[in-house]
Amino acid sequence: MKILKFCPNCGKESLNWDGEKKWSCPNCNFTLHSNVAGAVAVVIRFGDEVYLTRRNQEPKKGKLDLAGGFVDPKESAEQTCKRELFEELQLDIDIDKLKYLTSLPNVYQYKEIDYNTIDLFYEYEVSEKFEVNLALSEISETHWISLQELNPDDIAFDSQKIFFKEYLKKF
Repeated sequence: MKILKFCPNCGKESLNWDGEKKWSCPNCNFTLHSNVAGAVAVVIRFGDEVYLTRRNQEPKKGKLDLAGGFVDPKESAEQTCKRELFEELQLDIDIDKLKYLTSLPNVYQYKEIDYNTIDLFYEYEVSEKFEVNLALSEISETHWISLQELNPDDIAFDSQKIFFKEYLKKF
């Protein structure tokens, strides 16, 4: 993890990281907590197939990923699902049809900083397959993949790999 060195309160090069969740300054007693961030991941499913994206940016560029992202302030997890699916796929979903599945801890490394997250997994069943026109830089391509052919090792993030290993047992 990239370590912050300068205290944002007193400006001295004295900020200490506890290795897990907070920075503190012994000079002015400033404390900066690194709380867990909420994130959502949505399994879009049609029958025995799921719709996955391929990451076009780091972290994990080139790996498969579920649509989703970080929860914004004052936003519910379900609202995040709706916003992220529209931003990433131009897919306008009915929040009432989202099915909460589980949560798993994860670490999202971005520019040498580890962000601890709690990933909330949802399922959204569609009545027919669809394709999207990607005009966004986050995703390089999308795929409908049969659950029998899905290899969790092709998935970008550890929480999603763990999720799919359990999810696939149901099919």
